[in-house]
Amino acid sequence: MIVNCVHSSNESSSKSINETVNGSHHFTIRGYSLAKGMGPGKYISSDTFTVGGFDWAIYFYPDGKNIEDSSMYVSVFIALASEGTDVRALFELTLLDQSGKGKHKVHSHFDRALESGPYTLKYRGSMWGYKRFFRRMSLETSDYLKDDCLAMHCTVGVVRNRVEGPKLYSIPVPPSDMGQNLKNLLESEVGCDVTLQVGDESFKAHKLILAARSPVFRAQFFGLIGDPNKEIVELADIEPFVFKVMLQFIYSDHLRDLHEITGSTSVCTSTIMMQHLLAAADRYGLDRLKQLCEARLCEEVTADTVATTLSLAEQHHCSQLKAICLKFAATNLGVVMRSDGFRHLEQSCPSLLSELLETIASEDEKPSLISSKKRSGSSIFGLDLAADGAAAEAVNPNVRRLRRRV
Repeated sequence: MIVNCVHSSNESSSKSINETVNGSHHFTIRGYSLAKGMGPGKYISSDTFTVGGFDWAIYFYPDGKNIEDSSMYVSVFIALASEGTDVRALFELTLLDQSGKGKHKVHSHFDRALESGPYTLKYRGSMWGYKRFFRRMSLETSDYLKDDCLAMHCTVGVVRNRVEGPKLYSIPVPPSDMGQNLKNLLESEVGCDVTLQVGDESFKAHKLILAARSPVFRAQFFGLIGDPNKEIVELADIEPFVFKVMLQFIYSDHLRDLHEITGSTSVCTSTIMMQHLLAAADRYGLDRLKQLCEARLCEEVTADTVATTLSLAEQHHCSQLKAICLKFAATNLGVVMRSDGFRHLEQSCPSLLSELLETIASEDEKPSLISSKKRSGSSIFGLDLAADGAAAEAVNPNVRRLRRRV
């Protein structure tokens, strides 16, 4: 016998959500002594207030609600003052201490679980409260009564239930295009009010946008010694191509792929451009661009570029990039020392050599990381070091030679 089991993929879900809609009312009774003697069962009412679509009121009984409590206790109740059937609610009633000590008399159902759940008021006039709220003699000698005045605070939380099912319809919201709009503004030169002269090239831009993105431009245009009326600004120590990429980032908050911009697939060319861009980002206070450059340089670190990148990281205080370069150089020291960049590093940043030695020493304390076959097949830098196995094995002899030179 063959049994065909059909599993339906039509699954549905929903959830029931119970929550309270809260509202508060402050009720003050002035001339308390004049309210006494009304008789049991007679009350002073607050104005009505609305919570959760229903009207409510506070009833204060100066001579008690029941005849047996006459002149012994005051009673306080919260009443449903509008039409409603089986209205479920939580209540909090606070008699305010007017001495400033904050010792209020609080009756609350919000901060503790009720055995039977929220109270149910079945019709208009249904009430919740206390027949013996306070002994009247004690009340009249307490700090709750001041200048013949009582003050109380009431909070009502009406229970609501709603069912949420799956959302059958949705309206797609496109991603932000503000960067593209600003880039179009730059390219169209609409409203440009400053020309930036970089070498033999000039770039038109908007002072307000430059100032909003760069603290250097903000000080230059709107600082204490800035000149907001200057229409031509010359920028030195930056190449036109690098400035163009930086300017596009200022307007779009997007860093393009430099391989695409340069038209070259050479890692070395891309790294050099990224190094120049990082220096420019640091000079003009573009922290996000600087971090993006650090991330790109980290991805492109090689034995040929690590020394120059390490020098750059030291100069521009890129601590994460510096640490990564030190670890990479320590792991591939034999190859790195034969690079032109290493000779430049020795001359420009000799202090980094001692830090490199410290990194090598810390790596030497982990022999399993050097001798492991897994270590030679992969790297935390995402580079395949299997082809450089001989260089990796030659780490210790090179350390000795480096120590003698230093």
